[in-house]
Amino acid sequence: MNTPSRTPPHNLWPAILRQTRHALACGALHPIQTSRTTIEDGGVRFVIRQVSSLERKERDAQQRKTEAAGSFTTNPFLPCDRNLFVADISDTHLVLLNKFNVLDHHLLVVTRRFESQENLLNLADFRALFACITQFEGLGFYNGGTAAGASQPHKHLQIVPLPLDESAPDVPIEALLAKAPENDATVCTVPGLGFAHAFARLDAKLAGRPLELAASALDKYLHLLDATGLHAVDVNGEARQSAPYNLLVTTRWMMLVPRRAEVAEGIAVNALGFAGSLFVRNDMQMQTIRELGPMTLLLRVAGNMGD
Repeated sequence: MNTPSRTPPHNLWPAILRQTRHALACGALHPIQTSRTTIEDGGVRFVIRQVSSLERKERDAQQRKTEAAGSFTTNPFLPCDRNLFVADISDTHLVLLNKFNVLDHHLLVVTRRFESQENLLNLADFRALFACITQFEGLGFYNGGTAAGASQPHKHLQIVPLPLDESAPDVPIEALLAKAPENDATVCTVPGLGFAHAFARLDAKLAGRPLELAASALDKYLHLLDATGLHAVDVNGEARQSAPYNLLVTTRWMMLVPRRAEVAEGIAVNALGFAGSLFVRNDMQMQTIRELGPMTLLLRVAGNMGD
């Protein structure tokens, strides 16, 4: 097994590639095989991935075995699987490969000690995130609570490399984000984007200065929360979110989406849905998205602007 060590920032991408090879070879990484299609809706070319029939059959069989053996709750991050370990990115966070990944090189940026996924993000979180995505073109995202798509209660941000798909812009939703005001001091909404959200640009000059970018992003994040009516709730001395939400982050912009439902028409949506990338489990769900339209699906889980 590879021996973990603190990875200098400039070595992160080679470490990701190296650990991916190792994790595949030893069976620790379980990529989910999918087929892909695109659906144009509301000015966005959405990428829809559907799990393959064989993959679904195998996973369903494994789930039945797990249920038969009795279910119990564990924290996969404490301790983490060292075969999935990529880097000690900071004194507060480490980087892991996502064990069940749909997209290649999907990363988890995990707190070293347990923190709730419903805690507000802090400066250390943003420093760890930007220590990664200032090294390679990536989309950071956060699922704030189970109703926003979080599957683990231990605080973790996620990163997927860009582009999300070769057939669309780096982030499909960026086709509409270009309509947002150019002023990076403004928190606003994006014309033509019907679901509830708040958007802010980040200062392009800070892309080479991750610590400054993290401090700026934290300030923008707090303003995005305020703009969408979310606020901090004190729980045993910790600042928790007042309601579920998703957050998308690049080195150029941030968007926050409040959530009112985890699923619509049986289809689960996490933060990547609002980036323009959706995942379905079978033909029926794919047909539902075709008939309903991806934008309508997002409206149903996030609500309309002005609700």
